[in-house]
Amino acid sequence: MNKDDLAGHTPLMRQYLSAKAEHPDVLLFFRMGDFYELFYDDARKAARLLDITLTQRGQSAGEPIPMAGVPYHAVENYLARLIKLGESVAICEQVGDPAKSKGPVERKVVRIVTPGTVTDEALLEQRRDNLLLAIHADKQGYGLAWVDLTAGRFLLTEVADAEALGAELARLAPAETLVSEDVRWDVRVSALPGLRKRPPWHFDSDSARRELNRFFGTRDLSGFGIDNLERAIGAAGCLLAYVEETQKSALPHLTGLAAENAGETIAMDAATRRNLELDTHPEGRREHTLLGVLDETVTPMGARLLRRWLHRPLRGREPLRKRHQAIGALLDERRVEPLREDLRAIGDLERILARVALRSARPRDLSTLRDGLAAAPSLREKLADLDSPLLHELVERIGDHADTCALLQRAIVERPPVLTRDGGVIADGFDAELDELRQLSEHADQFLVDLEQREKAATGIATLKIGYNRVHGYYIEISKAQSDKAPTHYTRRQTTKNAERYITEELKTFEDKVLSARERSLMRERALYEELLDTLATDLVRLRDAAEAIAELDVLADLSERAETLNWCAPVLDDAPGIHIEAGRHPVVERVRDEPFEPNDLAFDDARRMLVITGPNMGGKSTYMRQNALIALLAHIGSYVPASAARIGPIDRIFTRIGAGDDLSRGQSTFMVEMSETASILHNATAQSLVLMDEVGRGTSTYDGLALARAAAVHLAAHNRAFSLFATHYFELTELAGEIDGVVNVHLDAVEYGEQLVFMHAVKEGPANRSFGLQVAALAGLPKMVIADARRTLEQLEQGMHVASSAPPPRASSEASPQMGLFAPPAPSAVDRAVAELDPDALSPREALEALYRLKQLG
Repeated sequence: MNKDDLAGHTPLMRQYLSAKAEHPDVLLFFRMGDFYELFYDDARKAARLLDITLTQRGQSAGEPIPMAGVPYHAVENYLARLIKLGESVAICEQVGDPAKSKGPVERKVVRIVTPGTVTDEALLEQRRDNLLLAIHADKQGYGLAWVDLTAGRFLLTEVADAEALGAELARLAPAETLVSEDVRWDVRVSALPGLRKRPPWHFDSDSARRELNRFFGTRDLSGFGIDNLERAIGAAGCLLAYVEETQKSALPHLTGLAAENAGETIAMDAATRRNLELDTHPEGRREHTLLGVLDETVTPMGARLLRRWLHRPLRGREPLRKRHQAIGALLDERRVEPLREDLRAIGDLERILARVALRSARPRDLSTLRDGLAAAPSLREKLADLDSPLLHELVERIGDHADTCALLQRAIVERPPVLTRDGGVIADGFDAELDELRQLSEHADQFLVDLEQREKAATGIATLKIGYNRVHGYYIEISKAQSDKAPTHYTRRQTTKNAERYITEELKTFEDKVLSARERSLMRERALYEELLDTLATDLVRLRDAAEAIAELDVLADLSERAETLNWCAPVLDDAPGIHIEAGRHPVVERVRDEPFEPNDLAFDDARRMLVITGPNMGGKSTYMRQNALIALLAHIGSYVPASAARIGPIDRIFTRIGAGDDLSRGQSTFMVEMSETASILHNATAQSLVLMDEVGRGTSTYDGLALARAAAVHLAAHNRAFSLFATHYFELTELAGEIDGVVNVHLDAVEYGEQLVFMHAVKEGPANRSFGLQVAALAGLPKMVIADARRTLEQLEQGMHVASSAPPPRASSEASPQMGLFAPPAPSAVDRAVAELDPDALSPREALEALYRLKQLG
């Protein structure tokens, strides 16, 4: 907006519009007294989003000014609602002194609150990371950089294609994402919440290198191990610029960059994370997810770390064995509950330290930090004698912070107020100057009472009194009838209708001290508080390391408690290929169902690489498949597992193709989604992958589906040679066990008692002999008339009779057993039989010619 555009507006509106011009894409909260006001389009938008009143404020440039506002003391509630909606807000505060200002008080945007950069406790989910992500794309792939400002983590990685990008987005679940405005993004990106488009030059890798080196004070980036990640460096440069632009402050807790290596983890694509219901459930029920069963952590930072572990299972054996050993040591020495009891006294140190670094820590943050550091020695004592290298490492990382703890104990009152603005944060005895100022402001009333008594006695005027008003300050008041008795050292200050008011040198001196004591006390307290933040910032690295160690202790204690409560066992991580699980259980299903869970075994090795699983619907095929994937995943985060024994060889990836739905946003039908997921598995699975395939091919016609399912199973077994659980209703696929090495049939059975169907949920060797489709349909509540009609149709199909209808060919999974396989040899034709009956050596030329004519007629 140029000067001519502003000229017609009032001075206040010119100030507002200038600030708004610098931040056109975000809502501007403009501080006016006790309110943050919004004007024009911002007011209309905020009124709609926040359900607040839209009103008008006079006129500017001849037009009414639409206005909406929120009280400053409740601003966090409104910010939280806007952040959840993906909106960003620029906070414009009064920075000038009203007493010295001519015209409107100077105002300035002091920070921009965005979904990915918010650090205020009230605006964050306690138990979930809050990530800001940047994505840089070129023809070779994608570079990703993300930062968690609430913890000080700054990470990078690169992926080769859109599928891998989708997997990373599902893992990270960013609150806000930065992308280049000149790229046409896939729906995986374009549908992300909090998407921000930035100019393409913000992703330039050369500029990014310079800015990253400037920020970290380095000559190059080789020390971070990211020197060859050009795309990720471009993303990191954009990310850093955005964070500096929005925070408008130093970021001392961002001390370095780190690259995540995909080869260190078990890869899972977005479909696998969704199908295994790691931390989300289609109905939003947290208790029906693996995280819902696992998470009994007692600190928010422990809960966030557990979620990260769950989404990033490790392949490296050594760190996992250390975790298993640590859990065993805690259980064997019965230290779990004592340790968790100490952890309950520790708050969210990780995020508190981030706010210390950003100079936004509140008094209660510092009291929580104080109490947490005070609990640290007890943690060390409980772990010092345990036989666990990992626990000893964590004790070492927690360290000794006695000096910092003692400083906070001296400096901060036991129960500080929420904010510093009203004082009462710094403890008595910490600072002599502050104590003197408080003494003056808190004991002024007694001084005045004593002075009044002395002046009455000295003057002999019984009606003399000392008062105060905001205009004239303190005064001695004498009625007009007694005014001639006023001593000569009284100086007249004010005359009223019935009295004269005076001031003395003593009262003037007291007034100067008292009137400024309160203000000077608050100023001194703010200065002391800032000095305290400065002192804490010098030890930030050690304090953050301690917080991370305490979070890891919390996770290990949580996994120990879960193992003991849920009767889980320690898995053995083997170097030989294979998976052997005895009496495995589904951790979530076992917890949410009322009846006892039926455990089942799993055996995979080089001679047994694919299990073709048959059995009725609702018989437990999907549960059996998922429980084995979850057991493998739990073992690779360092947890005990729901089984009586488990030995697990190397795993590089976990794939699932379980269920599907239309993906309308990408224009894909259910069958297209199914085939896309199947294609990804067949292209990427290796001999060390664990693959779950459920009902491949059922989204199309029977024979197309059966052909695709068979071909996919053959490819998995013969080419990928992955450890595969292949559930199907196509009984023809059970023939693969006799055709391909490594394929074995297993089934889940059910038993009929009269008209009642009982699911056994037990996995047995060999193929199933029935699918019980009609019985399951009856259980689902289909009308008896429909069931009876289906039974008659089934009988006709089993007898090979033609049913006059427009329905597609019968499903190969009908209840007929045995049934003719699609890939069985075809019956001989009439021509085949006629040729078989011929004896060429016994035919004359004429008979041979006649036979040829007959064959032609038959054909």
